[in-house]
Amino acid sequence: MSGYEVEDPKRTWIYWVAIGLLVVAMVIGLFTFSSARASQQAQDKADQLTAALQDAGLGAPSHDQIVRVLGDDGGALCEDPGSALRKAILFGQLVNGATGPGQRPIIADNRVVQGQLIALQVYCPDELADFKDTVQDLDFGDVIRG
Repeated sequence: MSGYEVEDPKRTWIYWVAIGLLVVAMVIGLFTFSSARASQQAQDKADQLTAALQDAGLGAPSHDQIVRVLGDDGGALCEDPGSALRKAILFGQLVNGATGPGQRPIIADNRVVQGQLIALQVYCPDELADFKDTVQDLDFGDVIRG
């Protein structure tokens, strides 16, 4: 005999399983790498938003909350902020607190939408003009002291 034997089918199966596991590990590694990069972008944008809110004299949520909620792309904040549904939600929050026929619009403080404008500027500046058009006709005033 020459030392070469016929290939064992059990060995072939083991090779294919090993190659399959290697491919799965590579795919998981690629997703983990892109996730880590996106996570770093989310951290950077959260730092930028926190600094901008503090410069404007507004309170900022915790850094981890901003990262979890807004991520690296602004999440739901950047999904058409000037749409009819988003306007309705905003206008529904600028009322006196009554329900039914007693509900009336109010003159809100100047700072009510300032935080959202800053967040839009950081995460999706292309949507900023649309949101400004939505809130430009609202009446704001200096109604909160302190």
